Amino acid sequence: MGVGERMRGGSGGEKMYNTSTPMPTHQLSDSNRRIMGSHNDNRARNLRVYQAWKGNNIFCLGGRLVFGPDVRSLFLTILLIMIPVVLFSAFVSQRLIEDFQHQLGDYIVVICAILTAYVIILLFLTSARDPGIIPRNLHPPEDEGSSISADWPGSQVSGPSLPPTKDVTVNGMVVKVKYCQTCMLYRSPRCSHCSICNNCVERFDHHCPWVGQCIGKRNYRFFFMFVSSTTILCLYVLAFCWVNIRKIMDTDHCDIWRAFLKSPVSGILVLYTFICAWFVGGLTAFHLYLICTNQTTYENFRYRYDGKMNPYNLGCVRNVLEVFFTKIPKSKNKFRAKVLVDSSSGYAASMPLSHVLSPEVPKRSFDIEVGKRQAVADEDFEDLQSQIDSIGGLERCGTQPRHANWDHKANWEITPDIQVLAAEFGMEPGLADGQKISRDH
Repeated sequence: MGVGERMRGGSGGEKMYNTSTPMPTHQLSDSNRRIMGSHNDNRARNLRVYQAWKGNNIFCLGGRLVFGPDVRSLFLTILLIMIPVVLFSAFVSQRLIEDFQHQLGDYIVVICAILTAYVIILLFLTSARDPGIIPRNLHPPEDEGSSISADWPGSQVSGPSLPPTKDVTVNGMVVKVKYCQTCMLYRSPRCSHCSICNNCVERFDHHCPWVGQCIGKRNYRFFFMFVSSTTILCLYVLAFCWVNIRKIMDTDHCDIWRAFLKSPVSGILVLYTFICAWFVGGLTAFHLYLICTNQTTYENFRYRYDGKMNPYNLGCVRNVLEVFFTKIPKSKNKFRAKVLVDSSSGYAASMPLSHVLSPEVPKRSFDIEVGKRQAVADEDFEDLQSQIDSIGGLERCGTQPRHANWDHKANWEITPDIQVLAAEFGMEPGLADGQKISRDH
């Protein structure tokens, strides 16, 4: 009926209500007030990609540093490295400086400090960079005429689903690549989806809790250098702590137990670094084997490649050259780029503004771009819908869609604030032309 809606009372009088006039906020419920606030404030605004990121990553310095969700474990790793080094420099190295002549003792401390700084830098390079995340698709790919299956969350069309795998030829061998329903893409060979970071990662090796980051194509080299350098640091501290114990035994003419009592820090560090050297040393040896055979940890545990089946094995020398002497590819994500966000739709920030939820689409189809339901503002929409349904006496049958036709014979009323909100969010009741709305006074 245009801008003005005629409200007919029981006495036959008519009143005009202008739906374009906003209702006072004190007349709205708390849930409706939240809807109004989220819809009117910053309806379309610019955000950075990292601010609208779908994965579980943690960003620092304006998106320049990319960490995993378990970045707190990084502080524990730093403590496990720094504490023994500080103890070695404060208690053990002092005796070594006195016993060694020609400033050899000073060099021992300096080399230890340089090794420690090198290990910390490698740890930072491993943990704070994009490991090779593949950007998500906004929509499922159109593969050979396939469409989204009807049982997918957010899918409203029926038809065949996308093939779960595709065949790709690698070095003359056929490799199956899987379709990722979360990222809505066919993963490239050696790519896998990390359930912790919620990202597809190129040449996915594993998710390392000690560095709080996925290990993939762009940081595997730094990860191996970190592990191997940590092994060298452990062996270095272990060796000179043992040298200190031997010197105490020779100087004081005592056995090893008395030497441990005279320098308990040396004894503790010998035990600590021995255990750590076995752990990181074994990890270094294992990854040396993986590098020489061109495998990832994920492939080794899942597929158990041998020399004849591994399509990526190019020979030991070429495998080593591929890991250490090839250029690290640039990140496929521009985390500091700006994206336009429609904050009123409840969608994630990477959804274009032109992609608007149609009134005919059920409410459960939120966030179709990731193939999952998103609960942002869903409760508020259900609250609004329940108020309209309860007032209007909406009748539905088991096979009827959610937006069914309204009963033309029902006598019902709709309050102005509900009508404003319904029009604002594209949830018009769909009244037939010429239908009368009765209102009791």
